[in-house]
Amino acid sequence: MTDNHECELSVVIPVFNEVDNIAELRSEVAAALDSLTSSWEIIIVDDGSNDGTWSLIENEHRADKRVRGLRLACNFGHQFALLAGMRHAGGRAVITMDGDFQHPPALITAMVQYWHDGCGIVQARRKGNPAAPFLKRLSSRWFYALFSLLSGARMEPGLADFRLLDRRCLKRILQFGESGLFWRGIVQLTGFKSCLIDYDAPARRHGRSKYSLLKMTNLAWTAITSFSIIPLRLAVIIGGLTSLMAFGELLYVLYVRLFTNAAVPGWASALSVISFLFGVLFILLGIVGEYVGRILVEVRGRPRYILSEALGLDEVSDREQVS
Repeated sequence: MTDNHECELSVVIPVFNEVDNIAELRSEVAAALDSLTSSWEIIIVDDGSNDGTWSLIENEHRADKRVRGLRLACNFGHQFALLAGMRHAGGRAVITMDGDFQHPPALITAMVQYWHDGCGIVQARRKGNPAAPFLKRLSSRWFYALFSLLSGARMEPGLADFRLLDRRCLKRILQFGESGLFWRGIVQLTGFKSCLIDYDAPARRHGRSKYSLLKMTNLAWTAITSFSIIPLRLAVIIGGLTSLMAFGELLYVLYVRLFTNAAVPGWASALSVISFLFGVLFILLGIVGEYVGRILVEVRGRPRYILSEALGLDEVSDREQVS
């Protein structure tokens, strides 16, 4: 991230295989920015697309040098594409949004107005998304509730990565150096004045969502394990409870054997208890293993993304861009 404020507003848009959306999106975002100021930039981050997205970004850059591009060497993921764009943004305020039109560019005007009124963080909260499958909407509500419960940080349902950040806030969040990035949670930790804008998410105009159920599940798990150690404490609690259950079973068997004439239950019940305990044990080992794996990733200190090309921006490595 550069220290010289090159423009008033920056918009960072990570994209992956959005060839059908690029030109239309650039046009609408530019129109929204032009209504506010002539000092702006749009940074489109190509997260390893293979459908010609980068060629369109090059075309847009040739037509207007304020449209800039970053091309990642491969698909590093949405959160890291956001990181790359934010580190190169030069605006006094930086807006992040998705490239599928479900973050309406028309909302930019209201976000900037809140910023002018003194909000360091302006977050867009999705109130409705009728085009999304029922299972996706339900799992989203469950995730926000679970994250708030386990992390201790209240997160409003419907928040995504559609937000405006004042430059002071941007500098603070870029100091977070972990590999398990979850920007929605990190932003909550800054302490800057925050405002909410509600909106109804429009249907995706072209193509289909690149966020599969597996990717959403992985993001949710990353968020929880990056922000809370409660799963580890739950592992201890569950282990203690199952041990008590096993001890109770042992006492019952001894009582029946020593003080009654009834036959001690056979191997089937014992096998079921053992199988249950082994299942719990492997779940707990998996939780511990996940945290150990995350420690290994952090200790390695590998780059969180690698740039292959840049348009209108300096190619500066992640390690060299320390704010």
